[in-house]
Amino acid sequence: MSWLRRFFFGDRSPLHTLLVQHFHPHRLSSLAVHERSFPLRVKADLQRALDSVMNNAAVSHFSGVQLLQFTPGLGGFASILTDQSTNCAALITAPQYEEVDVGESEPVRQLKDGIWLMNEECRFAVMLVPPDMYCYNQSPTMRIQVAVPREMQANGIVQSFFDRLESAVRAGRSYRGKVLSLEQATDYTGRYTGIKVHKLHSVARENVILPRATLELLDRNVIRFVTQRPQLAKLGMSTKKGILFYGLPGTGKTYTIHYLASALPEITTLLITEEQINLLSDYMALARLLQPSMVVIEDADLIARDRTATAGPGQEMFLNKLLNEMDGLRPDADILFILTTNRPETLEAALTSRPGRIDQAIEFPLPDEAGREKLIRLYAKEAPITDNIVQATIKLTENVSAAFIKELMRRATQFYLERGGTETILLHDVDAAMEEMMFEGGSLNRKLLGGHQESEE
Repeated sequence: MSWLRRFFFGDRSPLHTLLVQHFHPHRLSSLAVHERSFPLRVKADLQRALDSVMNNAAVSHFSGVQLLQFTPGLGGFASILTDQSTNCAALITAPQYEEVDVGESEPVRQLKDGIWLMNEECRFAVMLVPPDMYCYNQSPTMRIQVAVPREMQANGIVQSFFDRLESAVRAGRSYRGKVLSLEQATDYTGRYTGIKVHKLHSVARENVILPRATLELLDRNVIRFVTQRPQLAKLGMSTKKGILFYGLPGTGKTYTIHYLASALPEITTLLITEEQINLLSDYMALARLLQPSMVVIEDADLIARDRTATAGPGQEMFLNKLLNEMDGLRPDADILFILTTNRPETLEAALTSRPGRIDQAIEFPLPDEAGREKLIRLYAKEAPITDNIVQATIKLTENVSAAFIKELMRRATQFYLERGGTETILLHDVDAAMEEMMFEGGSLNRKLLGGHQESEE
């Protein structure tokens, strides 16, 4: 590589020569390099911040950068300003971008690497350094480096640039107010999905079929709590909160989270599943950056199980990590924890019996008669159904979940369509659906569908 580089470029690479001209009469050996690192997962906001800052700066040159040879742990200006005999020469190239999906109609075009030569109060250079994937002991980051003559450091030009950039990153809107989870790889579209944006269906309050007392608890402890946060903060009270949703499967816990995400469009929602608990630190860093935020941990009993019943030290480590994160939040953190479980009795007492971690438990019961009527009408959708059939179905569905009623109405509609789809759904269609769901599939099918009949107990 060394002889090839010298054959084409002599003793200096094109980028090295460009820097010599830009900083003249200062020697490159007299430059000081300053650096800030940004989490790889917020690269979309970093790109938009760079666009904003550079559009309002005096840029004399911009291009991509390509190293002829990469040395782990070096990179950036160190690869260009160092002795060229180390074979780390860099070339000026066309900018290269990758697409980052942020859940909008157009992805963010993320620059992979680049250099800007600046002419403001003094001449300096800015470089975007791609992540060093060979750093095994730490998470890869996007690095922004600023090179400036040493004697010009005192004029504040470096600090001013980083202040503008960091302010723009903190104000970034790429992920705010969206429903997110962390992903490990690109998806089938080829777009980078370090953060996946979920497009949940909107749920209106009138479609949340819960007892009045449950809805009141939900409104006071989530909706009104969020709106009252500024006043609580002024009175010196904590603005962080933990809530536990518990109840049998299919009673609407996840559905209610969809409603809360719809009702609180300014809140960023982070969804954590059991297999992602090892990313809890990354999730919490993102929650703090994007606050006000709501951290949802579904099936919390799989993570925060009573210590006497844990599967091993690994599971206890995750439990301790969760407790430490909840305890470590500042009182003024605008972060709301929502944990869901079907088995509250198995949860670790240190989580559920200490205020400041879980401040309110909300039970999601099986729907009562009034709730079942609303659910039947809601899930019948556009299918024709009479009041008489609704009332008959209410009697047939005692002690079943909302999820069971949803499937019952779909299956009754299938029987209605098999009869030719004329007139209305008949009681015969509902009975046939009940027979198939409750008996023909056996007890396992009944449990899967949320048919919690007293006869099973």
